[in-house]
Amino acid sequence: MSVLDGLAGILPDDVLVLDEAAVAARAHDEAAAAPLADGAALALVRARSTDDVAATLRVAHAHGVPVVPQGALTGLAGAADAVPGAILLDLSGMDRVLRIDPVDQVAVVEPGVLVADLQAAVAEQGLFYPPDPASASRATVGGTIATNAGGMRCVKYGVTRDFVRSLQVVLADGTVLDTRATTVKAVAGYDLTGLVVGSEGTLAVVTQATLGLLPAPGPERGVSATFASVPDALAAAVAIVGGPHRPSTLELLDGVVAGAVAAYAPSAGVPEGAGAWLLAVTDERGDATATLDAYADAMRAAGALAVEVGASPEALDSLLAARRAFQPAMRALRGGSLNGDVSVPRSRLGELIDRLADIAAARGVLVATGGHVGDGNLHPVVAFDPADPAQTVAAHAAMSDVLRLARSLGGTVTGEHGIGVEKLEALDDELGPDVRALQRAIKTAFDPTGILNPGKKL
Repeated sequence: MSVLDGLAGILPDDVLVLDEAAVAARAHDEAAAAPLADGAALALVRARSTDDVAATLRVAHAHGVPVVPQGALTGLAGAADAVPGAILLDLSGMDRVLRIDPVDQVAVVEPGVLVADLQAAVAEQGLFYPPDPASASRATVGGTIATNAGGMRCVKYGVTRDFVRSLQVVLADGTVLDTRATTVKAVAGYDLTGLVVGSEGTLAVVTQATLGLLPAPGPERGVSATFASVPDALAAAVAIVGGPHRPSTLELLDGVVAGAVAAYAPSAGVPEGAGAWLLAVTDERGDATATLDAYADAMRAAGALAVEVGASPEALDSLLAARRAFQPAMRALRGGSLNGDVSVPRSRLGELIDRLADIAAARGVLVATGGHVGDGNLHPVVAFDPADPAQTVAAHAAMSDVLRLARSLGGTVTGEHGIGVEKLEALDDELGPDVRALQRAIKTAFDPTGILNPGKKL
């Protein structure tokens, strides 16, 4: 019996999909690199339950066939790309919010729930799910667990892992288990939950998540400013993070990005010629006047050219327009872009940004950055003409240079997008052979035959 016969014998007709076009349509996420094997997967399983997932893995394990877990395909590193002969396991249809508990302050959800939908559902009960990646309206909870996604609120609240209490997972052989108790405190045994979060589908398949919640914060309000230089903006950022009014969001755009935004979205209010742009947001309850004044004072003390206060959520929304335009504005400069997500210690941010210009000059492409300056996680962007083969090669070489630069400054090649297939070589260089060997041993313990998302992460 073939693996397809085995799947057909246990899965409902609407769950197992063999149509070549439908399978090929799920071959690639939003990574810049080409798919590993476009259209080369055997089948697509549109799972609707934990039983569907467990049955699929039991059959795949018995036949030694690879399985690639997938969500909404919004990832940026190729972690959900098809591999030759694989079964694509689409979890986006498992999209129920199973329980919201205002006493224990948890939500129990399936992996296909969209992050924005979860946030809206818990807000109706006066609760708050802080992880907020830029793709929250499209990204699934399962996908953000797989990559340990971050977002703009990390400076105050942390990343996805900080809000995962427990997971129901299916191992490579079809075994279903819970990773830990759902209590606030649970330190019995090894932290299997923490291992699965960020593992990009290589250790187990998440079929249910118990997520910690917080009481709803106050309305978001903020202050933005333009500066003559990045060092001035960084000085303001350091003062704000080190002050008594912790921001919920602290975002920077360098001069190249600020210029691109001014040209692409004039209504965003970034003047031409700005050397940098900074936004600080608070979500504290009650009157935030003192906090907004403190942010504005820190910006002016660092030499801000212009300061704008958004004293209401509606006013803040207009300030956020500049940050939202970051990626499309950079892509518009040359027609294509590569989007990185390196992290360095905050004390090394100035060096990172300074040396991006050297990489741009050496490679003949445009390199700029912006992002989550409050936690040192910036998003270097290489803008290039995708119709020019030489520019495409130069762009990828420049991004490799950026990853090496981040490591040389005591940083990491990814803060929130993950490794996938795009950063495997860079990860080997960052962690070294001993750590990588230990990680591969963990992989073997979870997945002895190596069928879960092979060629990714490790």
